[in-house]
Order: sequence, then structure tokens, then C-alpha cells
Amino acid sequence: MFFANTPEPPYYAVVFTSQRTENDNKGYNITADLMDELASKQVGFLGVESARGQNGLGITVSYWESLEAIKLWKENIAHKKAQEKGKQDWYSSYTTRICKVERDYTNTK
Repeated sequence: MFFANTPEPPYYAVVFTSQRTENDNKGYNITADLMDELASKQVGFLGVESARGQNGLGITVSYWESLEAIKLWKENIAHKKAQEKGKQDWYSSYTTRICKVERDYTNTK
């Protein structure tokens, strides 16, 4: 696992928690990779960390310089299409939380 290389706070985190359905795993994986690539090219994108359990519960945290950068990503046309597909086919439920990171620290060995 790789941690996102974030700057000194403050910055913002979008925490996307989702429960996957069993629908269209191939299409989901292709789209998820495409969204990661597309987000990485967005102004204000700082990084992403993601994990999904065997039970389908997933958490993706993307990091952003500003609320404006988050808004622009939410309004991205390709991202909007992926969101709609997610609502229709890929997620039985999800929650999005937007947080301001005011402090962080790391411990590595």
C-alpha cells in the first residue's frame, strides 16, 4: 500500500465509503482506474488512498488543495457519468464526506 504524498496542512479530504454490488466487476474496475487517472490530472489533486474488503465495503480518500478543486472534480463530465453508473449498478449504498485536514502525522519503520 502506498500513502498519498500530501503537503503540510491545511488541505481537504473527500472520504467516499461504499458498499459494492456484484454487478459488472470488470466495468467497475476499468472505470475506477480511469477515474484515478483522470483525477490525478485535475488542478488541486494531491493524491488518493483506497481499500476494499472481501465483503464489498470500500473506502477511498482523495486529497485536494481546496474546496474549489473538489467542486470542479465533482462537476467533471466523465466523473459525473461514472457517478451515475455507480448509483445505478455498482453501489447498493454510499456516503461522501468532505473534511478539512488541519493536522497530520506519520510513523514509519
